[in-house]
Amino acid sequence: MHLLRNGVKNYEWGSPHAIPQFLGDRRNGSPVAEVWIGTHPLSPSYALDGDGNEKPLTDVAGDLPFMVKLLAAERPLSLQVHPSRSLAEIGFAREEEAGIPLDAPHRVYKDTNHKPEMVYALTTFDSLIGFRPSAEILRVLGPLNTPLSQSLSDELRADPGFASIVRLIERLLTDDIDPAEVHQIVGAARTLGSLGMDIKRAYQTAVEIAEHHPDDIGVVISLMLNRMTLQPGEAAYLETGVIHAHLSGMCLEVMANSDNVLRAGLTSKHIDTAGLVAALNSGMARVARVTPDFIDYDTEVFSPSGGGFALAVTQISHAAPEGVELVRSEGSVLICTGGEVQVTTEAGDKVTLGRGESLYLSPEDRGATVLGLGEVAQAYVPPSRALRSRLVDVV
Repeated sequence: MHLLRNGVKNYEWGSPHAIPQFLGDRRNGSPVAEVWIGTHPLSPSYALDGDGNEKPLTDVAGDLPFMVKLLAAERPLSLQVHPSRSLAEIGFAREEEAGIPLDAPHRVYKDTNHKPEMVYALTTFDSLIGFRPSAEILRVLGPLNTPLSQSLSDELRADPGFASIVRLIERLLTDDIDPAEVHQIVGAARTLGSLGMDIKRAYQTAVEIAEHHPDDIGVVISLMLNRMTLQPGEAAYLETGVIHAHLSGMCLEVMANSDNVLRAGLTSKHIDTAGLVAALNSGMARVARVTPDFIDYDTEVFSPSGGGFALAVTQISHAAPEGVELVRSEGSVLICTGGEVQVTTEAGDKVTLGRGESLYLSPEDRGATVLGLGEVAQAYVPPSRALRSRLVDVV
């Protein structure tokens, strides 16, 4: 077992208090957006031994196929899509050949991996995920009665369906749309909301996002997306090709080991319209809540098919004085999400974890058991024969 020291990302949309409080650190007022736990080369974790010496986690674990992020959003993240593996391989090779540095602002593909991901909520967590059905988008746009909303409605009504929605997104991202037209839509949404008219929180969402990005065309795009709220302990799975934007809250993200993101708005970062449109390949709302499976009474496992990863969440209490056995795997990352626990292996090794602390369990750390009072989340690659969690579409 190795305790981990993990990289921190201070993006502008982060929270100045959520992650520092979770980690027990002093707050300095700067936004803390993410903590990366894994072996991605842009921010690898370091493994500590019993004497406090550290070395890259890759020296201990090799390249892990998954990554865990602790994420806290106080402002909306960018509207984005994650590419498939084939698009990632092509895009990475193209940008490598062009000599674009990995840390260049206009670099899109940082690696050759696809990036499906699962969100496990630690607080109430709000996201925009996947397109609404055409009929619902038309219901949203119709009452706004602005020139832009009417134009979008006319186009979609003439040819409804996923392909037409993607064409609308492409048009919004490529046309030179006056910010005043965005302001008109936000004003109409605000007025309708004050009259008690809203359709599945579409108008509320546009008004909330406009407080942070008043001129951004992403505000208009948000009207076409489903809004999902996860309560603590709930999870959602996003396949590649699904447009999304996390809005607020704190979560654990488990994903393929990748940092490939194609953006569509609500950001000052580079937007690759053609690449994003090409990546939109997952139908109307190919996103699902993940229904966990239970191991005994203490552990629930979120294991979406196709992700290549799973998350086992274990509650530890005095009701299990001998501890709870963790899921056996060929290497896993464990993070304490509440309380204080002790992890013990068959060999007698012991590590104590407080909230926010994490460790790597190697294949040699057999029979790992956790004791105490708290909660731990364990990310790992499930065996091919493992049961897969049931997915429930949001629409």
